[in-house]
Amino acid sequence: MRWRAAIVLAAAVAAFAPIPPSAVERFYSTGLYLQLQPRITAASNDVPFALLDLFGIVVVAGWLLALVRDLGRRNRFGGARVAGRALVRSVVWAAALYLAFLALWGLNSRRVPLADRLQFDPAAVSAPSARTLALTAADRLNALYDEAHAAGWPPRGTIDPGLAAALAETERALGARRVARPATPKPSLLDPYFRRAAVDGMTDPFFLETLVSTDLLPFERPFVIAHEWSHLAGYADEGEANFVGWLACLGGAAADRYSGWLFLYGELAGAAGPGSRADVRARLAPGPRADLRAIAERIARHLNPTVSRVGWRVYDRYLKANRVEAGAASYGGVVRLALGTRFGPDWTPRLR
Repeated sequence: MRWRAAIVLAAAVAAFAPIPPSAVERFYSTGLYLQLQPRITAASNDVPFALLDLFGIVVVAGWLLALVRDLGRRNRFGGARVAGRALVRSVVWAAALYLAFLALWGLNSRRVPLADRLQFDPAAVSAPSARTLALTAADRLNALYDEAHAAGWPPRGTIDPGLAAALAETERALGARRVARPATPKPSLLDPYFRRAAVDGMTDPFFLETLVSTDLLPFERPFVIAHEWSHLAGYADEGEANFVGWLACLGGAAADRYSGWLFLYGELAGAAGPGSRADVRARLAPGPRADLRAIAERIARHLNPTVSRVGWRVYDRYLKANRVEAGAASYGGVVRLALGTRFGPDWTPRLR
């Protein structure tokens, strides 16, 4: 019993210990984590299926087999003891999984916020500046539409080397000494949930894989993959991963840039203020407008409002439990970062 108590105690200490963000940044996010991540992702890339799926099946099956074994001994244990053993097992296993989660990826949620490492001006975050950037996004989409659609997008399940190189350059521009290894985008057994909850993808925090929804449209994939790769680079906050993924897309080919601007346009259009939304929409050419409509139709085709609402509520609590104070609302943090960050040439963010 001592080892079980030690695991639970260690998880409790890890959950509530006030570790300084600067220590997490220096020793974990830019240190140990970026030494482990390339090795773990390289191994998971060699497997053609999602290791997270297999891991989940093994954990659930192991728990059920242990319960069946205890039920087979209930004449000796008694019903109350069987229930107690199941409860203790659940707590210990959950604690062990939580410790593995923190060690392999989760501590990145406690690093120094990206805005604190950039030349960031909160006063620049306003509806008028959102309108200006939204109009810029519309202009970029209009200019890139023909070239992006003519070039096409890489096949599903492949690593785009140009996008991978662009992410590495973005990481270096943000001060990284080591860069993350891109993961092969994979489907998952969670795909039915992804589609019904309007989730485009996720990062596997144990095997450091990139899992994407199978119904993503080709022009959505580069940004979604860049977003998940940004998580692999250690940006746990959703808004920060959106920002880093957008910057990576801007450093890629025309198809990547189009995907990045398409995402950001959707975020900015709602932030431009009610009086400016019509102007912003009017600026957009028919081609990009049709692509945005296709995305909305894709989501509506599979969306289950109840599944989506419950799923995002659970995810909100998960984020807040991991010290992402804004919870699911952190997704919208990309607008704040895009508006408040000072950029150099070619949208290179300036560091403090």
